[in-house]
Amino acid sequence: MKGFPDARPERWLGALALIIISSISLGNVITRYLTGGSFSFTEEFSVFLLVVLTFAGASVALRRNRHIRIGFLERALPLKYRRALILFQALCGATVLGLITWYGGKMAWQEYQWESLSPGLGLPQWWYLVWLPVLSAAMVWRLCQQTADRLTGRLTDEP
Repeated sequence: MKGFPDARPERWLGALALIIISSISLGNVITRYLTGGSFSFTEEFSVFLLVVLTFAGASVALRRNRHIRIGFLERALPLKYRRALILFQALCGATVLGLITWYGGKMAWQEYQWESLSPGLGLPQWWYLVWLPVLSAAMVWRLCQQTADRLTGRLTDEP
């Protein structure tokens, strides 16, 4: 495969999250140094953005075949069994990510219905939680792309 498979939306989202985390943390440090106080929103936003950054980065890593996997058995098997193992791995990953998507969406919907507010700033809690099912669904899509590439031989593991 020429170059890296792309996951551009997740790359942009992760980069944006990292820029915002860096900016508000720097602003908080400068404010604390000059005034002795700090901004109240930085911790809540930073934690939320770290979760977004983690899921976006995991989606990019999934698309680029960079997640940790023990490939010894996979490389030792004949092609027919290797494909079955790749499908089994994809099914297991899709099951876990599907559950995260389903229950994350259910939790975000409940928070929206209950009109729950965040403890620090009093913002709607679902604003933070809606990213969990969205980004885990993106990971399911990237897993499907990766599996198709692995099955067709466009994406191989390094020996």
